Amino acid sequence: MNKVFSFITMISVLFLASCHSGNRKQNNDTGATELPRIAICGLAIESSTFSPAVTNAEAFRVRTGEEIFSYYPFLAEDAPDRKRAEWFPTLRGHAIPGGIVTREAYDSLMNEMLAKLKENLPYDGVFFDIHGAMSVVGIDDPEGDMIKKIREVVGLETVISTSMDLHGNVSERLAHHTDLITCYRMAPHEDALESKQRALENLLERLENGKGKPKYKAWIPVPILLPGEKTSTRIEPGKSLYARVPGVADQEGVIDAAIWIGYAWADEPRNRGYVMVTGDDRKKVVEGAEYLAKSFWDVRNEFEFVAPVAPLGECLDMAVKSDKHPFIISDMGDNPTAGGAGDVSWTLTEILKRPEFQSENGPSLIYASIPGPELVEKAIVAGIGAKVSGVAGAMVDDRYAPPVKLSGKVLAIETNDATAGEIAVIQVGSVKAIVTKKRKPYHYERDFTQIGLAPREADIVVVKIGYLVPELYNMRADWIMALTPGGVDQDLERLGYQRIHRPMFPLDKEMADPDLSAQLIPSSEEM
Repeated sequence: MNKVFSFITMISVLFLASCHSGNRKQNNDTGATELPRIAICGLAIESSTFSPAVTNAEAFRVRTGEEIFSYYPFLAEDAPDRKRAEWFPTLRGHAIPGGIVTREAYDSLMNEMLAKLKENLPYDGVFFDIHGAMSVVGIDDPEGDMIKKIREVVGLETVISTSMDLHGNVSERLAHHTDLITCYRMAPHEDALESKQRALENLLERLENGKGKPKYKAWIPVPILLPGEKTSTRIEPGKSLYARVPGVADQEGVIDAAIWIGYAWADEPRNRGYVMVTGDDRKKVVEGAEYLAKSFWDVRNEFEFVAPVAPLGECLDMAVKSDKHPFIISDMGDNPTAGGAGDVSWTLTEILKRPEFQSENGPSLIYASIPGPELVEKAIVAGIGAKVSGVAGAMVDDRYAPPVKLSGKVLAIETNDATAGEIAVIQVGSVKAIVTKKRKPYHYERDFTQIGLAPREADIVVVKIGYLVPELYNMRADWIMALTPGGVDQDLERLGYQRIHRPMFPLDKEMADPDLSAQLIPSSEEM
């Protein structure tokens, strides 16, 4: 009975949206010039299912209404694209990568988004801005579920353009319900805003020229599952592989083309690489997709880490002996920008055991960072210059080491950090440990300087990150990535996948070549 009621409700919503759309067309026929009506919505996060962490609703930075425009410089009040449509920003949420999202968080955010979408029906288009690697308790393929629910509200005629991270996953359901789709072409994602703008302008152009939905959507799953630390576009083969995308995308008759590396740290059937091409020229769309998919498969054995890698002990040996400062070490296994819990204490514990760092006169090392809310509170009460003792880390992920004990001098305090809330810098020997109330990845020099640290003058900087984001990359005098444990362990074979499609490269190294023929996905109007 509930299924029948749900089906009838869905049909009713689609019928009403269709009727509204028809009325708008009639108004246009009278000669009145109307701008297209476009809604903006989406939820974005990377979720590791190999981490014990969970993500609640509070973890999302939620923007609604006019506030959403502040996220998109190309939609600033005086920007040309802002003037090309009547905009209806509903809800756009973004969270630092982490553990699986609770069902309660997902449902509450989705219910609010859908309610806001219903307020201003009908729409000619929807700009759907997501990451593509969210995991939710009890739901396979959350982005596919999300766009299906959006489609049930906005109707079949509305054109949806999806913007994604290249580390997202494109399920067949997502490919079906979207009309236009693209993703970043750079890792690190220096082209993130450029890609979002491209997705939006593709939508605007198809609405303005009256062509609407593309005639063809070619979709190819590619059975490759690799971490971003091996697939950066800074180096080969990623650099040349992604350089082939514009040659396909910029052809007459093609709207866009994209390659998704996929997300390696979730154990779900959709996790793998993808290629998708959209357009009106069937031959170019199909051949372009197959060319990119084959190009991806052909270079699979060439992907290597973007920097030297070694066990932590060897990394520290190299850093201590080096005359290049700052020598940056990536603590990769617990990288919160890839979905790690961000509080694995193993690396900091190992650093503090080293005799080189047990004196204040030892090599200066900045560790960024580890959550320890109680220790931060103690430091705030004690004040700068005082000595404090307490523990940090391993509140969420204690599989590799217990909370680390820190006994040292309070060097700095920050009580109003936008991400971490409150921060204390505790010096133990020659180690300056950044302890945060909430986990915080350190990407920028200002993250350090705002708490009185000078990373360029340090001998060693250890960051919970994988490949270095541009500012850290440009700061480094030398750099190595440490093979440390955590929820985003680079050793994929020891993660224990159970649900991904097999065979999968590189887990099944001797697998036969897959069928990389393009599958033409039906139009979103075919429910």
